[in-house]
Amino acid sequence: MKKRFTFLLSTLMLCCMFLSSIPAHAANFSAGFNPACAAVELVNLDTETIVYQKNAEARREPASLTKIMTYIIVSEQVDNLKGAQVTISKEVIDRLLGTGSSMSNIRAGNVLTVYQLLNCMMVPSGNDAALVLADYVGDGNVEKFVTLMNEKAKALGCTGTHFANPHGLHNQNHYTTAADLAKITRYAMSLPYFMQICSQTRYSYQPVGGTDAGKQMPTLCTTNLLIDKNALGGQYYYQFAKGIKTGHTDEAGYCLISTASAYGYSYLCVALGAPSVDASGNAVKTRSEMTDTATLYRWALTKLELKQIVGTDQSLGEIKLNYAWKKDSLLLTAEKSYSSILPKDVSKSSVIIDKTIPDHVDAPVKKGQPIGKATLKYADQTLATINLVASESVERSELLHMTDVIHSIFTSIWFLVIAALIILLVVIYIILTLVYNRKKKNMRKVKKYRKM
Repeated sequence: MKKRFTFLLSTLMLCCMFLSSIPAHAANFSAGFNPACAAVELVNLDTETIVYQKNAEARREPASLTKIMTYIIVSEQVDNLKGAQVTISKEVIDRLLGTGSSMSNIRAGNVLTVYQLLNCMMVPSGNDAALVLADYVGDGNVEKFVTLMNEKAKALGCTGTHFANPHGLHNQNHYTTAADLAKITRYAMSLPYFMQICSQTRYSYQPVGGTDAGKQMPTLCTTNLLIDKNALGGQYYYQFAKGIKTGHTDEAGYCLISTASAYGYSYLCVALGAPSVDASGNAVKTRSEMTDTATLYRWALTKLELKQIVGTDQSLGEIKLNYAWKKDSLLLTAEKSYSSILPKDVSKSSVIIDKTIPDHVDAPVKKGQPIGKATLKYADQTLATINLVASESVERSELLHMTDVIHSIFTSIWFLVIAALIILLVVIYIILTLVYNRKKKNMRKVKKYRKM
């Protein structure tokens, strides 16, 4: 059965993914070569650091990379992937006639589980399986399914993505970016069976019902040359790679999303728009999406490493402290220790720390209280912005505070104005009193004179 109330679950999974990791930041290092692919993003999955980009925000057609989002929607809309069953409709499959689609050759009249269809979609990149799944989840309305795809892309923070179909065939309103695809794929990697399915090089199955029930169907082979050491004599095989999805149309060029793990590090690479034809229109023999990806992995895994930039016990500044007895300054430290992916030959001392600290802080202060900020930069690139916090707790001296309050009162502009007014009024009063007394005295003299 399809899920009817999956929004809350989806939201919780999304929040967990982003809250459990450090927000992604960019440190676009030089990889020492210029990839042939039109757009690239390479992300260190351990720290969510983007270590290399090329045109990562440029809109590109994703071709069959689209199926990663199709997998996400199906996974979140179907309760039991291995138990839910779908009857393959000839009418749905026939919609792809004449499109030149990559197919998994599922047969009309057979009954397959959703899990089997996901394998047929991801391993040989079957457009037929993608369309059948979209039709099933959309209750016969593929456009409804596509709407869910676009809503999910927006929820994942994708700003340059719009889907027009569930399989990736050319459509001028079907586009995304390398940066958006990295977000989509990182989310998909957290879903059940995703990495297991997309890392296979071969898949075999038996329909659970229908015309060929229980019959072993032809083995399906991956389209991903990076993970298949038997394809083309292992020409593009990279031993540390796993998954994830290939894509190709004339408009999109050759595309590949994959991961690689070695030496304690893991990376995700999105490579889009490798040329499929040359300037003369002849087919290009070299699969640059494969070679570019492998080269980037070798570079990242051998030339980059995680270095601690600051620790919580490291003083990063000092601030003037008010109202503390026999203590006029306070040391500031990093709120949390911070590490970053950097080239191995770069010392952490090469990272510039720009601090923003107020002129002073008033006691009382609690240990760990945020007071300032520090921006960490390397080669004119911002690595992160961190909080600077009080290294210790300091109580307020009430005597010093009261003295300062009194001083502030007596030196405030309003006090001085009021005091001046009072003094002026007193002076006026004295003058008026003197004038009045003088007049009174003179009047007495006049009266006395008249009596004489």
